[in-house]
Amino acid sequence: MSQVAIVTGAASGIGACLVQRLLARGYQVCACDINEVNLQRLKVPAQQQSFMTMTLDVRDASGWQQLVEAVMARWQRIDVLANVAGVLKEGWVQDTTEADIDFHFDINVKGVILGMQAVLPTMQAAGRGHIVNIASLASLSPVPGIALYSASKFAVRGYSLAAGMELADKGIAVTTICPDAVQTPMLDIQKGKAETALTFSGPRALTPDEVVDAIVDDALVNKPLEIMLPPWRGATAKAANLMPNISARAISFFRKAGLKRQAALSAGKDPTQR
Repeated sequence: MSQVAIVTGAASGIGACLVQRLLARGYQVCACDINEVNLQRLKVPAQQQSFMTMTLDVRDASGWQQLVEAVMARWQRIDVLANVAGVLKEGWVQDTTEADIDFHFDINVKGVILGMQAVLPTMQAAGRGHIVNIASLASLSPVPGIALYSASKFAVRGYSLAAGMELADKGIAVTTICPDAVQTPMLDIQKGKAETALTFSGPRALTPDEVVDAIVDDALVNKPLEIMLPPWRGATAKAANLMPNISARAISFFRKAGLKRQAALSAGKDPTQR
């Protein structure tokens, strides 16, 4: 019997790419997003019986419950939940508003937790399941200029790791994916802004396909607690987090590198190329 996956943030970027890949691998997929128009534009293979869409605001617990009920009514199982939906709004800490706080934590953190809570009863009853949560390298080391995003992803990673440890003996895996910058609409909105210079401090942006490769070829197969992309950048971020007093002194160096790369992108350089 085909496995059933729910993917949030499915209208674009990593989510859209993951939907296509799972369908190609024989999954039955429910694609969810708050953007109904873009969700309907997904290019879906001919096997319509393997695919459904639902408009979902991940902040809405009742919406999650309706989603789970609809998926169970159609396919009678839920094997995978991929919490891909997320948001970012750049900003210096002195400019933070209450709306900004709610925006990041309601969607990035509350949305992930509500999704997990919605599918866990079904997964626990079946004695199996896999939850994949998208965090960020910004969940491994704090990133000035996008402090709220970084803090929200720290929360996603912390909750996911704890949940993975709790649920392992129940047959349910939780994997946190921590990618560097990925060429998606979220990255596009950060280009050319001083606050987001550190986002561009790496040699290149990942492609959505590279993140999806890690999900389908590693996470869903090996069920690790955490995957960092690329591994060397993840190790660097973790080291920086261990020594904040020292790493803070290097911020200006990485910011200059990021600003230089932003200028190159403005001149037409492909973000995914070194």
